[in-house]
Amino acid sequence: MAKICIETERLILRELVPEDAERMFLLDRNPEVMKYLGVKPFSKKALTRKMIRDIRRQYEVNGIGRWAVVEKLSNLLIGWSGLKFLEVEVNGYKNVYELGYRFLPEFWRKGYAMESAIASLNYGFENLNLDVIYAYSDTANDGSNHILRKLGFKPENLSILLMVKNAFGLN
Repeated sequence: MAKICIETERLILRELVPEDAERMFLLDRNPEVMKYLGVKPFSKKALTRKMIRDIRRQYEVNGIGRWAVVEKLSNLLIGWSGLKFLEVEVNGYKNVYELGYRFLPEFWRKGYAMESAIASLNYGFENLNLDVIYAYSDTANDGSNHILRKLGFKPENLSILLMVKNAFGLN
């Protein structure tokens, strides 16, 4: 049974489990979803299963990792969202917490990325007592960049954005 981490009005954010591989593979093999990530869409479900194992390791080692996002209305896994501790350097940043999200295209433009991101940021600032959370997005990814700006992230450089606790309305 997957541990539920957060519930919002329309979503359940819970730990990813091996049984999520089928729905997660729909995400990972989709060229639209993978367009700005710098990696090719997955061609084998085994890659998705490995990714889920890696995320589950993050839960154990770091106490946090991306969460499955389940739409309450349909009870379907529609993507993932949440915080990740960056153990490997990304754009010059390492050992920091980073917000990310990814959704199946049929669930884009419904406010789910914003809703899950707000819940994840609140969790990071309130439950993990973080002072800073980073995010990064390809500069050409207008949809994701719009969400990050709307959330209040401020550019630190061309691809890294920064959110500080005070700017999110928490002290």
